[in-house]
Amino acid sequence: MEISEIAKIISKNGGKLYLVGGCLRDKILNRANHDEDYCVTGIKGEEFLKLFPNAHVRGKSFEVYDIDGKEFAMARKEKKIAAGHKGFEIQTGKITIEDDLLRRDITINSLAQNVITGEVIDVCCGMDDLKNGIIRATSEAFKEDPLRVYRVARLAALLDFQVEPNTIQKMKMLKSELTKLTKERIFIELKKALCTQKPSKFFNVLKEAEVLDVHFNEIYQLIGAQQPADKHPEGDAYEHTMLALENSVKLTNNPEIRFSVLVHDLGKGVTPKEMYPHHYGHDEKGVSIVEDFCYKIGTPKSWMKCGKDASKWHMKGGIFETMTPKKQLEFIENVNSSLLGLEGMKIVVECDKNRPGMYKKTDFDKIGKECLDKVNGKFIYKKYNITEGELFGEKLHQERIQWLRENNLKGEKNERDER
Repeated sequence: MEISEIAKIISKNGGKLYLVGGCLRDKILNRANHDEDYCVTGIKGEEFLKLFPNAHVRGKSFEVYDIDGKEFAMARKEKKIAAGHKGFEIQTGKITIEDDLLRRDITINSLAQNVITGEVIDVCCGMDDLKNGIIRATSEAFKEDPLRVYRVARLAALLDFQVEPNTIQKMKMLKSELTKLTKERIFIELKKALCTQKPSKFFNVLKEAEVLDVHFNEIYQLIGAQQPADKHPEGDAYEHTMLALENSVKLTNNPEIRFSVLVHDLGKGVTPKEMYPHHYGHDEKGVSIVEDFCYKIGTPKSWMKCGKDASKWHMKGGIFETMTPKKQLEFIENVNSSLLGLEGMKIVVECDKNRPGMYKKTDFDKIGKECLDKVNGKFIYKKYNITEGELFGEKLHQERIQWLRENNLKGEKNERDER
């Protein structure tokens, strides 16, 4: 059923239909948005269901009606009755569209457009904030929902908007309530942030609001972790991580790989200050830190595996050209068998190395794939007439080292130098 037809039916029965929230915001900004969210005024939920008996009803605390993938909710107000994201009492009935908009989180979401007339209802100067690239809390009620802290940070990353100072202050005031959020909600917001074009902004906004340490303490610990200035002109380990994360946007849309870039240097957060600016062994130390971090925020196991491998192997990937063929093969075989794989690891390494004046392209993924493809079981059978056993493994290992020696001149030079 067309939305115009639905709007006319509602209008004939004394109601009005409005396009609202992020859907309208993105429409105004000419951004793609596959969702369609509508607010209904003037009629009750049971009346709506009588008009549209095929609507699918969802929701526990508040009913939402689905018609052909479009979501419809009755206008409502909310009253805070308990701590946390869900501690609200829903009020419906004679609620105007203005009432509904005033209970929303930020001004650029507190907009509505009458589906029939096209009139835009703007009760909080949201249109001005859209034009100026500002995220601003709609009212003091912002402080009633801790999830809004992460939503604001994520929207800043999505839209590349600035969060105005008073809203930052309101975010600070919600710090204690952030602990009431479930790890499932945290992960959802993190994943969405990583899928934006400015993922570093998510963390920078949380940092500015002084709440980064609540659920992202491992990232927070990178702040002030000094690095060698000649190799890291961008600053401390936190700034380096944010730069690497921005680099990942240019190379992949895969949030799992972007997450691997985010956590590759977490080991630097536990380096004793007396060791600064060096972080010896941070790659190995980071493995358990990534694991704990993933458990805490509820990432999928695949994310954890990729993140741990990124921490463990990124340093060796960065010096691949300087390693001996034997060490190169160890790296290739281990990374190739990992979930991140050689191509994913290459992205992590290039994001890590791509900083002002330090860009270094590596081809260990191509070298590794070619080595493994050419020197395989068929190769060993054809040359030695064996298919399994300890001798097979030894010959496969030796032949792959020999292939790297013959096809990777830098590796051959490094082997001579080591001797």
